[in-house]
Amino acid sequence: MLVPILETTIPYIRRVEQCADFSKTVQPYLPQLYDLPQQIYAHITDLQALKHLYLSTNPLILALGFALALAPIVLIVSEANKNYSQVDRLWSILPVLYNCHYALWAHLSGIPALRLDHVMAVTVLWGARLTFNYWRKGGYQVGSEDYRWVVVRKYAGTYGMFFFNVTFISLGQSLLLFLITTPTYILLLTSHLRGNTLSTYDSIFPKLIFGLIILEFFADQQQWTYHQAKAHYHATAQPPRSARYTRAQLDRGFNTSGLWAWSRHPNFAAEQAVWVALYQWGCSESATFWNWTGAGALGYLVLFQASTWFTERISKEKYPEYGVYQKRVGKFIPHAGTEGMDVVEKVQGSGEGKVGEGKGVQSNGGGNGKGTAKAKGKARKR
Repeated sequence: MLVPILETTIPYIRRVEQCADFSKTVQPYLPQLYDLPQQIYAHITDLQALKHLYLSTNPLILALGFALALAPIVLIVSEANKNYSQVDRLWSILPVLYNCHYALWAHLSGIPALRLDHVMAVTVLWGARLTFNYWRKGGYQVGSEDYRWVVVRKYAGTYGMFFFNVTFISLGQSLLLFLITTPTYILLLTSHLRGNTLSTYDSIFPKLIFGLIILEFFADQQQWTYHQAKAHYHATAQPPRSARYTRAQLDRGFNTSGLWAWSRHPNFAAEQAVWVALYQWGCSESATFWNWTGAGALGYLVLFQASTWFTERISKEKYPEYGVYQKRVGKFIPHAGTEGMDVVEKVQGSGEGKVGEGKGVQSNGGGNGKGTAKAKGKARKR
């Protein structure tokens, strides 16, 4: 095992607060980024030299270098295929690679890595869930593309889409997926300072993230079940026998049951919370209220706000009742006045039933007089 001189790869830290100090933990190692491509090219055929280069380079710089190198590859592939979902296919994979990289680097460098193993474990679970859900929806099929990119391309045009691809789709998103994992670098530094002694935070945050992943799983499963039932309903004009959805729910076109009765996007809410929790974990371990790694969590929140707004704009144009759903159910977090669409449906259904019964009595009574006679008999008894 090649063990580098840690003083040249990570900073010497005396106080835990310094683990979150950008000027001490990142800035001094930025020159390594400039030399990294040349170093890799010079030793491309020497596996041992590449291993040494890996361990003698700051782990954050290695991750940043990979994110930057990936951007032009994604750009070329997306423009060659005119398919802008290339980063979408990597979304559930890259954060897992980055966090596994930090854990591997710590193990190979002789840094206590128990805390990083916990981060790696929950990140792998997060990636497995998201990858599976993306796969079953056909995201990895050749030619598949997120429907939102089709709409963006329509408005942006050829040149506008190319500029958007260069600045945001290929580069911006690649850097964002790197940034959301930067709190793991702080956890690596705190592990180097404190060793494998785990704190209360190391118990709370993995469990919290695991709980959020479970919440995402159930939200995704409910969405999948609904759309499978809707597809069967459209094909056969009959709700599936195994489904619990009414015709009104399936005619509505979007899921409003289960977790979706309380939040319009429960999966998005949990997804954002996962990376905010990782950021808070880094803050707690470094005894800081906020630090520079918050740029990743903040960027993730901003992206999901914009993406959700755009998604709901399309949904509102597609589904007539979506505007009512927006008024009754919170976007991410349930609010005090939440009233699910299915509750409204039941109330309306009861009212329609009463009207129907009234019409039936009138028709029956007018047709043969029996209804009227029965009604008079009941009136006399009263």
